[in-house]
Amino acid sequence: MSLIERSFREKIVLVGVTVPPQREEETERHLDELALLVDTAGADEAARVIQRRDRPDPATYVGRGKAGELRDLSLAVDADTVVFDDELSPAQSRNLEKILGRTAIDRTAVILDIFAQNAYTQEGKAQVELAQLRYRLPRLRGRGRELSQQAGGIGTRGPGETQLEVDRRRVVRRMTRLESDLRRLTEQRRLQRKSRRRSRLAAVSLVGYTNAGKSTLLNRLTDAGVLVEDRLFATLDPRTRRLALPGGETVLLSDTVGFVRKLPHQLVEAFRSTLEVVTESDLLVHVVDSVSPDPAAQIEAVRSVLGDIGAASVPELLAFNKGDLSSEARRLAGRHPGSVTISALTGEGIADLLGAIGDRLRSAARVLDLVVPYERGDILAAVHREGEVLVETHDDASVRLRVRILGSGASRFAEFISEPA
Repeated sequence: MSLIERSFREKIVLVGVTVPPQREEETERHLDELALLVDTAGADEAARVIQRRDRPDPATYVGRGKAGELRDLSLAVDADTVVFDDELSPAQSRNLEKILGRTAIDRTAVILDIFAQNAYTQEGKAQVELAQLRYRLPRLRGRGRELSQQAGGIGTRGPGETQLEVDRRRVVRRMTRLESDLRRLTEQRRLQRKSRRRSRLAAVSLVGYTNAGKSTLLNRLTDAGVLVEDRLFATLDPRTRRLALPGGETVLLSDTVGFVRKLPHQLVEAFRSTLEVVTESDLLVHVVDSVSPDPAAQIEAVRSVLGDIGAASVPELLAFNKGDLSSEARRLAGRHPGSVTISALTGEGIADLLGAIGDRLRSAARVLDLVVPYERGDILAAVHREGEVLVETHDDASVRLRVRILGSGASRFAEFISEPA
């Protein structure tokens, strides 16, 4: 289901539109990132165009005059495809292709294409295919007069279904099947996480912008041996490893898919089950590429996606990576109290990072005094499973416990909290 032909290196024209309050410098940075996305997908930038508008044109996004200029430019540079930095509506895409005489796609299509290349597991492939189908369903189109139409058979009325309707029905059936498969895989993943939680180990997730160095950091901390490549979205499937902290605690450390500006909502929805590892974490280590052109914008982009998946309230530790390449990492850390500077490649600052993780987790833990009636065996089991029991005594009607538990799990036992004796 490729959107970009990869049997050869396509030539691409990039298009960005500056709409107030956005500035032209921001549009230029976004196109720089789009060029990296296109390169990762297997194509080359042949030219780029930036237009300033008060608002996007509802029919062609850039206006018919500018669309005509894009057609002439594409002919001049022999471009195969025109890629727009913002998402196009199905109608805009159709109108542009008529004017341009070539394929017109948007950033969303490019990102979906890259994810399709990098999906290797059964779950990853299903998630990406579902996202692609959700994106393509409203963009299915017929072929004008060539549109086939099924004849009515015995016992039928009317001319039958158009080929377009048949295609839509097939897509919907396939989406339903994929959603069913993903529900099954999601339940398996939840059972795995549930068994891990029984170990009473804290869960820490590495999050960050794509290509910020999360997988390199996971390898540095745990010798995980996961794939590390200097390209966008090299890691799609989360990996979890045990990590020993300096204080003697052991935590579960997970690597996750990287985020990006304007991450397609189809992908966020399709990967929601995979990203549950983030929402259920006790701490997020937010890895930031300190040598990127705009680290602050990348931080905000990641936090925006975290908000979309319901992880905005999970405690966050900023780790400014690539401190070996520039002094900017230390300057950024100075502007964010409590953050650390590291180099996942050389190991610089790793001891500080491990210490900070331990400190954050200990500060998040609460010591509770609980009184649990004997008949609430489910609560007693949950306390032993999810917390560290420090003291346990028994009387005629209940069990008294002093337990250390991470703040995220304390609310479950609120009705059994008592004042310490």
